[in-house]
Amino acid sequence: MDRTTYPSDVFDTESGGKLLTVIGESLIDRIQSSGELPHITEHVGGSPLNVAVGCRRLGLPTRIVTHAGEDIQGQLITDHLADNGVQVLSGGTSPTSVATASLGPDGSANYDFCLDWDIKNVSLAALESVEASFHVHTGSIATMLMPGARTVYELVQGAHEHATVSYDPNCRPTVIPDVDYARTQAELFVRQSDVVKASDEDLRWLYPELSLHEAMAAWLGLGPALIVVTQGPLGPMALSRSARVALPAHPVAVADTIGAGDSFMAALISALDQLDLLGPRGREGLQKITEENLLTILSYATTASAITCSRAGANPPSLEEIGLLPVSVHETQ
Repeated sequence: MDRTTYPSDVFDTESGGKLLTVIGESLIDRIQSSGELPHITEHVGGSPLNVAVGCRRLGLPTRIVTHAGEDIQGQLITDHLADNGVQVLSGGTSPTSVATASLGPDGSANYDFCLDWDIKNVSLAALESVEASFHVHTGSIATMLMPGARTVYELVQGAHEHATVSYDPNCRPTVIPDVDYARTQAELFVRQSDVVKASDEDLRWLYPELSLHEAMAAWLGLGPALIVVTQGPLGPMALSRSARVALPAHPVAVADTIGAGDSFMAALISALDQLDLLGPRGREGLQKITEENLLTILSYATTASAITCSRAGANPPSLEEIGLLPVSVHETQ
């Protein structure tokens, strides 16, 4: 798609405007393609960064608490976020993190990481952002890798009075190979969340002895209102306190799967917002979400993911591409 500029100065939280805060890592995806003539390209990435960009492209005023080093790669990240209208709070002093992704013949990606994660020196500004937000999202390496994961947890704990919280563990065994530790960290954040999204690979790694449905039910029992699990070409499932639904994936010619889950997450957040199910005032409605609305939300998020899969790299759709939810869905509230 053509580059579109999304101004970051069009929202003013002090005058009552909405703000979404995303907390998590930014990095450079160094993509090594397969085939007869393999080559390497570099793209801005990181699961939370991709979610922040996806949310902003879908019209949500978005700020990210992250780290980008004072180097060429860090400037690429800063420019990318600015181009997409995402406000940035950047902490830490380490070089910019890098993930090397090796693509398989089917477009799937395997990652190796070189990174550090510490945002303590912007924790006060980050807390102010969280307290000004109607919704806070976090996940992936940022919630697992110390010392930064400790700061992220404190920020999420501070969000509850002011915001709903979403979480995507997006497990990276090459970064955090200790599954017992990863499970403990994931459950800490699940307990603090209203909405949790994970992949089937996440749950099978964290809970090899449980079925997907059993793992989803166990997480729902920890406190969230909604658990969503993606299954690649098999499509997503959702479990709430009032409904359980599943939806087939959209057929798509896959360029690669980089950022597909993050686009799904961003569209999930957008759809819930469109239904007024986020923020403190939306929390009660989220607990009672209907089966019809769950199916509509999954369809919306799956469409966003399919668009991202159809083109190279983490390139989530804009609101112009995907549109808004049907008005009839809003009228069922």
